[in-house]
Amino acid sequence: MPAKKNSAVSQRASGLDLKVTWHTLSREEALEKLQSPQEIGLSAKEAKRRLEKYGTNELKEGKRTTFLQMIIGQLNNFVVILLITAAVISALLGEVIDATAIITIVVLNTVMGVIQENRAEQALAALKKLAAPEAQVMRDGHHTSVPARELVPGDIVFLETGNFVPADIRLLEAINLRVEEAALTGESVPVEKNASATLDKDATLGDRSNSAFSGTVVSYGRGKGVVISTGMYTQIGLIATMLQSVEDEETPLQRRLDQLGKTLGWACLIISALVFVAGWIQGGDPLKMFMIAISLAIAAVPEGLPAVVTISLALGMREMIHRHALIRRLSSVETLGSATVICSDKTGTLTQNVMTVTRMWVDGRFFEVTGTGYTPQGEFLLDHKRVDIHDYPAATTALWIGCVNNDAQLEKVEDGDGNNSYRIIGDPTEGSILVAAAKAGARAAELNRAYPRKDEIPFDSARKRMVTLHEVKKPASGDILPFSNHKSKDIYVIAVKGAPDVVLELCNRHQLMSNEVKGLDNAQHKRILSANDDMTKDALRVLGMAYRVVTARPEEVDSDHLEKDLIFAGLVGMIDPAREEVKPALQTAVGAGIRTVMITGDYPNTAKAIAKSIGLLHPGHKVVTGAELDKMNDEFLKQEVEDIDVFARVSPKHKMRIVDALKANDEVVAMTGDGVNDAPAIKRADIGVAMGITGTDVAKETADMVLTDDNYASIVSAVEQGRIIYSNIRKFVYYLISCNLAEIMIIFLPTVFGRFLFPATSAVRAVASPLTAIQLLWLNLVTDGAPALALGTEKGDPDIMDQPPRPPKEPIINRFMQIGVAIQTVAIAATTLIAYAMGLAHSDPHFAETMAFVTLSLSELLRAYTARSESYPLIKIGVFSNKWMNYAVPVSILLVLAVVYIPFLNEVFNTLPLGWAEWVKIIPLLILPSIAAEAAKYIVTARRRRMGEERKGLA
Repeated sequence: MPAKKNSAVSQRASGLDLKVTWHTLSREEALEKLQSPQEIGLSAKEAKRRLEKYGTNELKEGKRTTFLQMIIGQLNNFVVILLITAAVISALLGEVIDATAIITIVVLNTVMGVIQENRAEQALAALKKLAAPEAQVMRDGHHTSVPARELVPGDIVFLETGNFVPADIRLLEAINLRVEEAALTGESVPVEKNASATLDKDATLGDRSNSAFSGTVVSYGRGKGVVISTGMYTQIGLIATMLQSVEDEETPLQRRLDQLGKTLGWACLIISALVFVAGWIQGGDPLKMFMIAISLAIAAVPEGLPAVVTISLALGMREMIHRHALIRRLSSVETLGSATVICSDKTGTLTQNVMTVTRMWVDGRFFEVTGTGYTPQGEFLLDHKRVDIHDYPAATTALWIGCVNNDAQLEKVEDGDGNNSYRIIGDPTEGSILVAAAKAGARAAELNRAYPRKDEIPFDSARKRMVTLHEVKKPASGDILPFSNHKSKDIYVIAVKGAPDVVLELCNRHQLMSNEVKGLDNAQHKRILSANDDMTKDALRVLGMAYRVVTARPEEVDSDHLEKDLIFAGLVGMIDPAREEVKPALQTAVGAGIRTVMITGDYPNTAKAIAKSIGLLHPGHKVVTGAELDKMNDEFLKQEVEDIDVFARVSPKHKMRIVDALKANDEVVAMTGDGVNDAPAIKRADIGVAMGITGTDVAKETADMVLTDDNYASIVSAVEQGRIIYSNIRKFVYYLISCNLAEIMIIFLPTVFGRFLFPATSAVRAVASPLTAIQLLWLNLVTDGAPALALGTEKGDPDIMDQPPRPPKEPIINRFMQIGVAIQTVAIAATTLIAYAMGLAHSDPHFAETMAFVTLSLSELLRAYTARSESYPLIKIGVFSNKWMNYAVPVSILLVLAVVYIPFLNEVFNTLPLGWAEWVKIIPLLILPSIAAEAAKYIVTARRRRMGEERKGLA
């Protein structure tokens, strides 16, 4: 993506040209372009004029979805429209009970959907929270405070530690200035700024050291800059624009259910019309034939399907919460289960977002440091064996230097439950050294009292080091530093921390080995640099430590007096390490056929090292930078993306291109992230996953799912639950469709071919339906509904995470299920029509209808047990292992018997009580569909297993 599109370029006003790549200009050129005098700033009059022309420095919200639009969206579904049509027709024909029941289902489904979907677009509101409420500016020659929304291009702005950057700024001064940009760029450590730099036009956001961006935070130092972009033209504004431009897409489940509903609906209309015409031609009463056609429509359309799907998704959402995943859209619950690719941000997702000292080089050897986060608990390992670090004075000296030559603070935080956690105030890199020192038993507060800082030369990006001067008052308890027992009364220690090569050049003669100061020759010099190279190759950020003991306070605190004759103590390496649980979670994902791609704004070496350590980077696959991505057109990227495991130094628009390329290859993409920079891609993906703890509000409000524990393993657990949910939806769709198709055949065959199936007698008319509309409605809502809901609570087959992701275009009813549906349709229809034929021997036609109604109802209820697994036999999963099924089926049986044996319900449902003689005939028929289902399951599963073995053999 060309850099010109990545800068704040579109803001224009008469007299100024703001279509500029500001990072390529010098400070003087930027001021000239903006017509801004640095010493006195803009006048109040000029600032007001620019505010009128450029607008306020705030983000504009897009058009929100109204409550009415949400309701219409819920009703804009083919199955729902068909149900409403059937209800209206039933009401016009006087079938009030039927109409009321259907409308009740539609209303309940709509209410549940709106409640779950009723979330305002909070992303822009969250972005606004990142804006500084006040800004320090120079106006009319005076340093003053103004509301940040009133900033205009050309304003001179002052920055200090802890400030939010109020707009996009070209820096004019940067005094030890470091800015935390992780939320915008993914950079895991604060970025050092250099106001004097002029950069190449293709420099990415993370490399623009002469600029500061709206919404980021100053973590150290101070600075001054000129505003170059405000409002929607800042980098964070461009992200807001992308969020508004990304349209919500239907999930795979929504598409499949809509496709299924349309197929069933049109089939229903065609068959109903055929029945009406055929019956009329055969001499049937038009009104009666129309009612039979309506009955057929009721049988064909799974009225309970929308409600059952919604309730099942809601139950799945509750289970997701137990797995530390909060679902923000019901229809997105299943989508993660169909994911084929997880695009994961590195910082805070695959890594801990906590800089941690993991390795030290002292005494000519490497020490490993264990522990996670800022908790000061861990061990020191030498050759993978635990050691007491106090036995290695050079190591404790290096930690001492890093601890006293340090401006950060390690703070214990207690929650209301008495649990302790720790946080760093200040620079995360310096904080990591405090934590490492604390693991060795050194507490910063004690050391600062024993060795109070008397003076310093602050860190400078040009000098790449920090120097502090300490008086030795009283050594801390257990202190074994080489100067702690010095006999002179006036002892001072000079502590130096900085870039290893720079610090080493200041130690041209001495190094600390064990507890002795020894000579530092060329061979040792090369050895230290080689150790530094080994650490940097593993993407560690390395600092060199040195010191010198003096017996009197230096006369001058400058480089000449302090930075000479230093003793090299060692190297300390830190990194934002991978989460411990990520590697096994990735292995599980691979087993489930899911590929993970790292997308980060961090440097390629760092990203590559993390990817290798967790097994994400596969042999032969690539690491690609944003600059390289810019050179690829969309078609080339579509081809290359399958072989790229890591994208580094990328911008928000790069992330969207990557997601688009994967989706163009028919991948179902899940995008995880926690920063503002992740939000557009999160929204673009099939399902967006945000981190709940470290995630910004922008990312969380944009995402479909929020992980409440920021644990990558929870993503894999959510994938498993998503698969279970989708599998359960398939089960009850399979169950409902097979039952409803059987009902269609039960009405269609006697109506059209009744003269041939059942020879006309005095008890039966030539054109008749075995079931009435009210019986079908009762059957679909009560007997089908409860068992279908129980199917939605299944725990999933044992091998669900050993299966590859289902094909994105695979219909809900796949080929194997189609075979099962056909078998069940024949079995249920045949047994019901046999029962109906038996009932025709009775003088009252309602008796035959009752026989058919009871046989159909109970055979479907027993069939629900066999639908609990697509491949595992009922005996293996346990006949009574689903307690909700054990409740649903008996209750449904009682409801069926109620309309048969309660007198006043007989009139409503056109039923008659059955005697023992009839039950003796019915019971054998009831179990035939279940036996057929188990037999078909065995045959189909055996065939599927053979096909799978053949595929493995070919592979």
